[in-house]
Amino acid sequence: MDAQHLLRAVVVVAAALLAALIAGWLSAVVVRRIGRRRYRRFMEHLSQACRRPWRAVLVVVALLVALPFTDLAGPAREMVHHALVIALIGASAWLVVRVLFVLEDAAFRRLPVDVADNRRYRRARTRIGMLRRLTAVTVTLLAVASILMTFAPLRTLGASLLASAGLAGVVAALAAHATLAHIFAGLQLAFTDELRLDDVVVVEGEWGRIEELRLTYVVVRLWDERRLVLPTTYFTTTPFQHWTRNDSRVLGAATLHLDHRMPVDALRAEAQRVVEASPLWDRRDWVLQVVDTTETTMAVRVLASADDAAKAYDLRCEIREKLIAYVREHHPEGLPQTRVAVISPPEPRDQ
Repeated sequence: MDAQHLLRAVVVVAAALLAALIAGWLSAVVVRRIGRRRYRRFMEHLSQACRRPWRAVLVVVALLVALPFTDLAGPAREMVHHALVIALIGASAWLVVRVLFVLEDAAFRRLPVDVADNRRYRRARTRIGMLRRLTAVTVTLLAVASILMTFAPLRTLGASLLASAGLAGVVAALAAHATLAHIFAGLQLAFTDELRLDDVVVVEGEWGRIEELRLTYVVVRLWDERRLVLPTTYFTTTPFQHWTRNDSRVLGAATLHLDHRMPVDALRAEAQRVVEASPLWDRRDWVLQVVDTTETTMAVRVLASADDAAKAYDLRCEIREKLIAYVREHHPEGLPQTRVAVISPPEPRDQ
């Protein structure tokens, strides 16, 4: 290529890049104007998240349009065209995935979970998140397949593989059995409403909340801020406690072991005062009962309802602390005691 042809190619490429930059600037202006009128937050987030992939798409399209006006010919032109097609597929997939993330965030903003009864919102967020991940994986796989199909040798290879699809299908199914089982289990959990984000569960003897629900694994945030990562198949094959299956409302139980001399009526009156004065109680149910006895103590259990599991835990701790203080200050005879009977030996008889 001589200097004149090289200069022309450089000018054409520069013009294409300038046109792409102008188109990107105009699209940003349009987005900002739309955002001023309506959906401002959504449009700003869309513009910020999709700026780079959108610019990449515009640049690749501009170069594809400008390619015929260059003096490239023969294998060099075909190679550049092939590279630009691959770049366009990749940039388009990148843009679609970013748009999916923006739509998910917009949906989540309309589904707050920091409300008292958030079961319906949590179910919707779980399904939307699962659909977004599944769609992103599908878009990525389609982009990779489309890129591979642009190579003629791979198209021939694909045709030859289709001839032996039976054996290949069996091998692929065996190789991907575990992964597919996790994926289907994740979809089952999300769309059968068996598990939702922020649900309260007890797994492996640990209490926690569902923090992440992925296609292949679930992250449980434990009460002490540790994270327990379990495969999705765990929740479809292993029994576990689900505290918010139908309602976020939970009964908290505080158990005290007291001496038999403790007056239960006085303790019940004090428990009523403590429960009714607590802001953690949801003003629905509470009860004090003697649920068991031993040779030395009786087990007194106080049940009180709360809006969710976290409040129920704090409520039962508060009840336990205040009742113990009440018994210690006003009825010390009610504290557990160990009684020892001293038996004098018999006096010797006179011989």
